[in-house]
Amino acid sequence: MAVDFEIKDKYNIDDLVQLVKVLRAPNGCPWDREQTHESIKKNFIEETYEVIEAINKKDCESLKEELGDVLLQVALHSEMERENGTFDFDDVANDICQKLVIRHPHVFGELTASNEKEALQNWDEVKLKTKGMKKQSDSIIKVPREFPALMRAQKIQQKAAKAGFDWNDKNGAIEKLFEEINELQEALSKGNKFEIEDEFGDVLFSCVNIARFIDVDSEEALTGATDKFMNRFIEVEKLAQEQGIDMKNSSIEELDILWDKAKIITAEKANMEEK
Repeated sequence: MAVDFEIKDKYNIDDLVQLVKVLRAPNGCPWDREQTHESIKKNFIEETYEVIEAINKKDCESLKEELGDVLLQVALHSEMERENGTFDFDDVANDICQKLVIRHPHVFGELTASNEKEALQNWDEVKLKTKGMKKQSDSIIKVPREFPALMRAQKIQQKAAKAGFDWNDKNGAIEKLFEEINELQEALSKGNKFEIEDEFGDVLFSCVNIARFIDVDSEEALTGATDKFMNRFIEVEKLAQEQGIDMKNSSIEELDILWDKAKIITAEKANMEEK
């Protein structure tokens, strides 16, 4: 059965929008036709993370491909709403263009911004006005709960700091961390599971606060630390196998010796990769 789509050697965004319409049409693809916002919402997250992976690997070909997958998600969700008669892809493009113009008064208006900080300040001020936010807490509430926990914590802390609710420097944040650790230890001594979880959350939140002061992205930092642990554990397991050591029946002291050796090996590998 013929479909209303021209096969070409080179396509553009209009072709993508039309292609998605064809796929969701009655004579299109059964899978595409049955999808809803809810059924593919996790796909959007997965595709976004794959974009991040391509960026981290500095893989331009993969980046191009993964950006296309994200764009497909935008086109699919837009097409679903076009079918409902609410908005379409052009409306999405229009709204983001309108937003960019309005939130860059230092480019399209009379305000000025001589550096990144001033540009962000203009952006935030316009955002508060256009969103009808009168208090900084309004912008805090708008941070999605669905964000990764570390990212959400750091964004909320940044917004609270803009209202003046912040430590003077990193020392205050570090002292707060030790205070929270002491409270966690106290909760552990009581054995109350709810209180332990609550205090542990405060410890993590305080760690994120420190990250903000030392200009570190907490999400990226934890990802790096996890990668580091993973690589060292692989080396520990390899060393144990070479030396005939049963890790499950070894003491923590024996394993710590292997860990120290693994740290040296992984550090040398990292130096080689940098060169």
